Amino acid sequence: MAPKILHLTPDAANGPTQIADPWPLPATVPPVMIPGINPDGSFYPIEKIEAHVKGLHHLAISVFIFAGNELLTQRRALTKYHCGGQWANSCCTHPNYGEKVKTAATRRLTEELGFSTSINEKLLLEYSADVGNGLWERERVHMSRADVDKDKIKLDLNPEEVMETRWMTAAELNRDVLAKPDHYTPWFRLYLKQYPRLDF
Repeated sequence: MAPKILHLTPDAANGPTQIADPWPLPATVPPVMIPGINPDGSFYPIEKIEAHVKGLHHLAISVFIFAGNELLTQRRALTKYHCGGQWANSCCTHPNYGEKVKTAATRRLTEELGFSTSINEKLLLEYSADVGNGLWERERVHMSRADVDKDKIKLDLNPEEVMETRWMTAAELNRDVLAKPDHYTPWFRLYLKQYPRLDF
């Protein structure tokens, strides 16, 4: 049986009403191909920037690293192609086309934060959101969780991906998002709205 998909934005638009010409960003060179999702649920390869310019349905990954009741959050590098300088969950990415979700999540933890750990897939959800700069996310997200001893992991941040990190409780996150919503990515705000206690 296929896993149940939780739709976070059922009333949101599925994509932009108008596509910029030329695109706000050029396609990746060499092409970075990620899994687009057909109406029948099958996958096809789509170039990453094209997926975001056109608001095409695609696969994504969000990883949450916990130490007790604290979540490791990251501030995205200013040079990221969207949402630069905003705070998000521990790690986000797209699997490469043909790459297994768990493999991609583990790979990206190492690439962004410089460590790896065993992760467990927890939820499958979808959302659609304008992420600025003429780009759109229409994602089916595999959400994964890991629980670690933060004194036993060593972060080695990739400055091209991550500006800084901090450990925050659910209460601290909700207070900060309420006070400074524009400091957080659209998807992280949606996650917190659905799971304000981070209880997944």
